[in-house]
Amino acid sequence: MAPSVLFVLTSADKLLDGSPTGWFLPEAAHPYYALHDKAEIIWASPKGGKAPLDPGSVEFAKDDAESQKFLKDEKAKAGYEHTKKLSEIDPAKFDAIFYVGGHGPVLDLATDKESIKLAETFYQSGRPTAAVCHGPAALHNVKGKDGKSIFAGREATAFSNVEEEQVQKVDKIPFLPEESIKQNGGTYVKASDAWGEKVVVSKNADGILITGQNPSSATAVGKAILEALQKA
Repeated sequence: MAPSVLFVLTSADKLLDGSPTGWFLPEAAHPYYALHDKAEIIWASPKGGKAPLDPGSVEFAKDDAESQKFLKDEKAKAGYEHTKKLSEIDPAKFDAIFYVGGHGPVLDLATDKESIKLAETFYQSGRPTAAVCHGPAALHNVKGKDGKSIFAGREATAFSNVEEEQVQKVDKIPFLPEESIKQNGGTYVKASDAWGEKVVVSKNADGILITGQNPSSATAVGKAILEALQKA
């Protein structure tokens, strides 16, 4: 039987200044196509229903064939336009959890009790816990069996401070993903150049953490999830 992966989207549609946000198109599309024919993918969000797609990400990915295909993919749309509520998810039915990026997770998933509980259940049971770009912000308050942060004592990556400065949104979100990893006792690592691909797979006694830095890292995160599932 094919493994099941829970794709988690934000329900936040506005930044602190009121400008639109949501989930980031290629950071859902690329991992989806890395996994869709080898795993069952179920979509969820804090509020359920149609999760807000960041309009800026549609413009960002206008020349990306896979993202454009994703927008027209009826099977994918049936998932991300009709997400299940996180409170309705039974983690026992899934083999991995993946947090899609976009600035939204910093605003809602980072403090969402249902999301935190789910992530801890996956991580503490040894199932792959993955996130890309701003997705790692959803793990800001997630802890292992030892009561320490999921990031403590290990390498991880996320959208960098430099990249945040370049998109001019440092003051539009509650905290920066890079700083979250550092503040939680992790070692933040990144690609040698801004917007370059970087994925970190870290396994310890508690579980498997997979993080990707930015949109360029989304496909590789999907492949890393698949590889972790195949090794399970």
